[in-house]
Amino acid sequence: MTTTRFHNALPVRQSILALLVAGLIVLTSGAARAEDFGDTLHDIQHRWAEANYKQSGGTQKRAFEALLEDARNLAAANPGRAEALVWQGIVASTYAGVKGPFGAMSLAKEAREVLMQAEALDPSVLDGSVYTSLGTLYFKVPGGLIGFGDKELARDYLEKAVQQNPNGIDPNYFYGEFLLEQKEYEAAKAALLKAKNAPHRPDRPLADEGRQREIDTLLDEVNRKLGKHS
Repeated sequence: MTTTRFHNALPVRQSILALLVAGLIVLTSGAARAEDFGDTLHDIQHRWAEANYKQSGGTQKRAFEALLEDARNLAAANPGRAEALVWQGIVASTYAGVKGPFGAMSLAKEAREVLMQAEALDPSVLDGSVYTSLGTLYFKVPGGLIGFGDKELARDYLEKAVQQNPNGIDPNYFYGEFLLEQKEYEAAKAALLKAKNAPHRPDRPLADEGRQREIDTLLDEVNRKLGKHS
């Protein structure tokens, strides 16, 4: 009788063990996918900085073309991940800025579309980067019959970006750039100084280095404007 009970219990124990192993495999697989996503996203961020700050001309355009394809693939493979959509938008909008008049507007529209999708999913993703990116798009894209640029929307999004990440380098830089164009020189200088003193991002040293050079350039321009208006 004891032997019978043992044999009856054995398949049950094996089934439980199989379920535990299967569960462990699922958890491990999920962790691996999350790690792969993070590694791929970081690679896109690094390659963006390389293309944006270290390359020029045809080499830069080809780098952005390949990078955009990879960003699109990452977003398509990870529906619902707002981070991937934000970076597809960042790459598309930056590529639009270097590509020239032919094809630039279609890239800008792609950027706006995926950034709005990211905003609908999670507006706070990546410390409000979706607000920074949308604000910059509405600021830099022409308006009227040519494009969808809108200075009021640009200000609204950039102010949201600064509220979301008040000490961040990117929201303060782009807000300062916008204020400079609007001839709000004192406010522009304040925003740019906040950007200059923003905490370093250990995982994005090249992007920080390039952005700091851009900040210095705009601060020089603001100070010249303030000197003329003093």
